[in-house]
Amino acid sequence: MDRFIKRANTRISLGGAAALLISTSMFGQILGFLRIKLVNANFSALGPQSTDAYFAAFKIPDFFFFTLAAGALGVAFMPILSDHIHRGDRKGVWDLTSSLMNLLTIIMAGVAVIILIFAPQLLHYIVAPKLTPEQLHNAASIMRLIALNPLLFTLSGILVSVQQTYGRFFFYAIAPLFYNASIIMSIFVFKNNWGLIGLGLGALIGALLQLTIAFLGIAGMGFKYWPKINWRSSDFRLILKQLPPRSVDQGIDSINSIVETNFARRLGEGNISFYENAYMLHTAPILLIGTSVSTAAFPRLTARLSQNRPDLFRKEFLQVLRAMVWIIMPVVVISYFARGYLARLIFAKDAPEIALIFGYLTGAIFFRTIYAIISRYFYAHKDTKTPLFVSLFAIGLNILLAWRLSRSTSYGVAGLALAESFVALGEVVILSLVMVVRDPKLLDKTFWGGIVRILSVTGFSVLAAFIMVSILPLNIADRGFVTLGTKLTLIAGVTILVHVSISYLFDLEEARPIIDKLKRIILRPIKVQL
Repeated sequence: MDRFIKRANTRISLGGAAALLISTSMFGQILGFLRIKLVNANFSALGPQSTDAYFAAFKIPDFFFFTLAAGALGVAFMPILSDHIHRGDRKGVWDLTSSLMNLLTIIMAGVAVIILIFAPQLLHYIVAPKLTPEQLHNAASIMRLIALNPLLFTLSGILVSVQQTYGRFFFYAIAPLFYNASIIMSIFVFKNNWGLIGLGLGALIGALLQLTIAFLGIAGMGFKYWPKINWRSSDFRLILKQLPPRSVDQGIDSINSIVETNFARRLGEGNISFYENAYMLHTAPILLIGTSVSTAAFPRLTARLSQNRPDLFRKEFLQVLRAMVWIIMPVVVISYFARGYLARLIFAKDAPEIALIFGYLTGAIFFRTIYAIISRYFYAHKDTKTPLFVSLFAIGLNILLAWRLSRSTSYGVAGLALAESFVALGEVVILSLVMVVRDPKLLDKTFWGGIVRILSVTGFSVLAAFIMVSILPLNIADRGFVTLGTKLTLIAGVTILVHVSISYLFDLEEARPIIDKLKRIILRPIKVQL
């Protein structure tokens, strides 16, 4: 076991880290799809056991975690940790880690008490105002079961953040898989006895398993825990100083989610479930590409600044940014043209609402993915205030647009998705302008020339997706994983093949590694033993 932990904690390259995170994220998204599909198949969006209660129950715990802890785990904690690692100050790394763990444990324990006591009130007055008594009971019960999850996620998040900073991604990558797997198991184990509430117990068990995996990872690094908070440490105080802007920034996203849930519920029963299903579909490529690649790149970017090499920072940042644009474009195209296939695949029934909502969210897929790496430009420079100010503007704009566009006389629940896409565009544009003002050489003609060529290639991808959807239309009788999965695979496969092939013909540098890898596989000489 010790040998396995040491091997899993081996430092890997940026490309290896990205490949690991993308592959495990893809598996995690498959589990996430399976989880939602099984929840939809075993519980109704309407009636006393409505899944509206299940989705609403997670909003407040998620808000507390992202607001109070998530901001500290990456952008406020890791850059300072990177400085200590660069200096070889291992004792300082463990001291900072222990201090942060102890402080946030105290805070999150208080959060758990608040959730346990006030769960019904938080749901009724803030999250979902029109739940029926039975739905409210289910939602409150689930919320109380996961009251400790913000604490458990905080501890595991701190531990894997240390591992990421050291360039070790294995346990960080696999830990979330156990969370989804646990909820999936709970559907079958607790459905007959606990009903919808059993999903909350599965989420609690999953959070405990995720923390266990994180501990296994840190154990292989010789972690030394001290039961104290080192208030005298200037770096610890710096983390606390940088934490509020980032925490508010993270909390704003959760506030948006709560507001959207509130608006969706006011539009009628089932709309929370429809919107959450579509939102989950839209989140998958963002996590798979945006979060995975930017997470893998972030330690390297912070290290370049710690080494006082802004030239290498600029070069590698632009390489990652262009690669993400190139990768996400065919995904956006496939998502839009195949939205009906995806909606029916995940919901297992006629799901026109989900397909409609998801169609409006495809714009957000692109801009949220790009935001993932652009925001890390600022975090690597230890600037958490600029993204905060942009996010404060964004939440105000999102609430206004969501209110205006989601009215029954306008777009209804789909208006929430349209507002998301407009706001995501605004955030990326504003942050990009700030970057250019700070570093006029950053987004130069070479960069924009590459972007134009990527957009030109995407035109062929759009044509390919349109032709494939015309050849393989979504019929009323299409049901099941085999039928829908086959059509979806063919549409996606041809679209991606066209995107990569035309990129190679256009000599896009982002396509070269993929083509070269395929050449090595296809043209590899076969050894014949005589």
